[in-house]
Amino acid sequence: IPPSVALVIYAVTVEASIIQMFQAAIIPGIIAVIFFMGVIAIQVRLNPSLAPIPEPMPAAERKEALLRLIPVMVIFGSIILGLGAGLFTPTPAAGVGVFAILVYGAYMRWKGKGGLSWEGLRKSLKDTAVTSSMIFFILLGAEILKGFFSRANLPAYMAEAAASSGLDPWLIMVLMLLALILLGCFMESLSMIVVVIPFFWPALVDINGGDWATAATAAYGMGAEDLKIWFGILALIVVELGLITPPVGLNVFIINALAKGVPMSETFRGVMPFFAAEIVRILILIFIPILTLFVPSVLGG
Repeated sequence: IPPSVALVIYAVTVEASIIQMFQAAIIPGIIAVIFFMGVIAIQVRLNPSLAPIPEPMPAAERKEALLRLIPVMVIFGSIILGLGAGLFTPTPAAGVGVFAILVYGAYMRWKGKGGLSWEGLRKSLKDTAVTSSMIFFILLGAEILKGFFSRANLPAYMAEAAASSGLDPWLIMVLMLLALILLGCFMESLSMIVVVIPFFWPALVDINGGDWATAATAAYGMGAEDLKIWFGILALIVVELGLITPPVGLNVFIINALAKGVPMSETFRGVMPFFAAEIVRILILIFIPILTLFVPSVLGG
């Protein structure tokens, strides 16, 4: 699970169930897959050279590839099903996944089919230590900054200013999401989430009618608990969307580094159809909140 995903879930939902957040992401995730498949299909139809017909894979090679895929599907499926069923939360799920991979890697090594080597294990532990240190330093800096802002009463001031601005609540929601997309052009997602979301969330709660607002009286037509889940999914999508927007789309830089010899401008042009599809998906989720809230309401009811 990417750190940014876990932190969005924690920072935005506060007391909302993490399991509900994973459940709420199911339908938006399916919509994303359908839209991306549509974008690819349209581009290939317009320019068949983007997807040339490959040489047929020999039957023996195809069988071997499928057999090697089965353990990965079993491990991944077990973790996702465990999260969805509430057997464990993301942190224990990560531990289960690591243990399963270690067992599988050791088994493949014992069979003489590659598997996990001591050098690979050492490198994995080193990379984990570096990444964990980075995350904790970011969290430390964010906590210090949030403490300073709290003493300055900035979150309460922003919430009061937004509530008294006279703007339509839905327009304020859209402006917040646009701000997250723009910030994603210049900030790393993890830093942005832990610094910005704590200021947006109190404003939304105040606009919606407070912590005890009901669906009948709330500005967004839902109580505070549903608002946490709905806004959490929207924030997650737009934060990650900001990572593919120019001029500083961090994910695009990574993709371009892997595609040797491809100009950066061409890489940005390549992601723009997917960016447009994501904008459409965000609009759909904004105006049809039930797509986000349906699964948690059914499984949690």
